[in-house]
Amino acid sequence: MSELNIGLIGAGSISEFHLQAYLANPRAKLRAICDINEERARNMAAKYDIPHVYTDYRDLLANSDVQAVSICTWNNSHAAISIDALEAGKQVLCEKPLCISVDEALQMQQAVERTGNLLQVGYVRRHASNIAVLKKFIDAGDLGEIYYAKASLIRRLGNPGGWFADKSRSGGGPLIDIGVHVIDLCWYLMGRPKVKSVSGNTYTKLGNRSNIENFTFYQAADYDASFNTVEDMANALIRFENGASLMVDVSFSLHAKQNSALVNIYGDKGGAEIEPTLSIVTERHNTIINIDPQITSPGFDFQGGFQNEIDHFVASCLDDIPPISPVEDGVEMIKILNAIYESAAEGREIQF
Repeated sequence: MSELNIGLIGAGSISEFHLQAYLANPRAKLRAICDINEERARNMAAKYDIPHVYTDYRDLLANSDVQAVSICTWNNSHAAISIDALEAGKQVLCEKPLCISVDEALQMQQAVERTGNLLQVGYVRRHASNIAVLKKFIDAGDLGEIYYAKASLIRRLGNPGGWFADKSRSGGGPLIDIGVHVIDLCWYLMGRPKVKSVSGNTYTKLGNRSNIENFTFYQAADYDASFNTVEDMANALIRFENGASLMVDVSFSLHAKQNSALVNIYGDKGGAEIEPTLSIVTERHNTIINIDPQITSPGFDFQGGFQNEIDHFVASCLDDIPPISPVEDGVEMIKILNAIYESAAEGREIQF
C-alpha cells in the first residue's frame, strides 16, 4: 500500500490533533469519522473533507475502505472499540490510557496477538522531538545507568470537568489523565524496567474548585460544575526490580502558587531535565557541565508530538515498522496505574 485510509472514532477535543496530523501526512487519507454526537461529527467531516460520517463505530468498522482507525473516545470505551477494530481487520491507534482495567488491557493484548494486527498506544510524549534527541544520548550510554526519575505535573485549577471528572467514564482523575504521560515517559527512558512494587496516595480534599472566580481554565465540552467523582491529586513511589525508582505527583486541584511541570531522570554518568525544557547534565575533567541542546523545540511541542506520533503510526502500518509504544507497554502502564489506585485505597504497598 502507498496510502493509508483512516477512520477516526470520537470527535472530541483531542481528535483535532489527530485530524490535523493525518491531513499533513501525504500517505494518509481521511475517509470516515464517527461520534455519538452527529452534529459534531458532521462539523468535523466538513472541516476536514471527510466523506463518511457515522454515529455508531460499528458501522465505521464495517466500511471496508477504512484500513486504520484512531480511537479518541472516553477511556471506558477504549477496550471494546479497539478489540472490535482489530477483529474487523483494522490497524489501531488508541489514545492513552490504553483502557481503565488490567483485565481489559490483557484482552486487548490478546486481540492483537490473535489477529496479528497493530495496536499503537497514544503515548504522544514518547514522540516529542526533544525526547528523540535525549534518547540518542541515553542509547549511547552518555547518562549511564538510569536509577532514579521524578515527575511532577501540577495544575492548581485544572479539572476539565465533563467526562474527565466522571470516574465511570475516565477511570480516574489526574493520575490516569496526565500522570500516565509522565510515568510512561520516565519508564520508557529508564529502559522499561520491570516493576517490583508501588506505593501511592490519592486525595479528594478540594474537589473541582468550581467556586473560583476570575480565573479561566480549560473546560470539557460537557463541563458540569456540580459533578466530580475523581481525585484532586495523586502521588506515588514506584520501585523496579533493577533497583531503580520513580517518584511522581500530579494534580487537577491544589493550593499551589502556579501550574508546574517538572520531569527529570538521573543516571550514574549524567542526568537530564526534560520539562520544562531539555537540558543534560554531566561531568568532564572533574567539572560539572550543563548541556543545552540547540533544537527547535527544547520543550514539549504538542502538535509537533502528535505529528510525529501519527507519522510513526502511518509508517508502522504501511512499512511494517514496529511501534514505539506497543500494546504490551500499554498493559504495563495500566498495571502501574491500577496498583497506585489500589495502594491508595488500601493504604499499603502493592507488590508485583
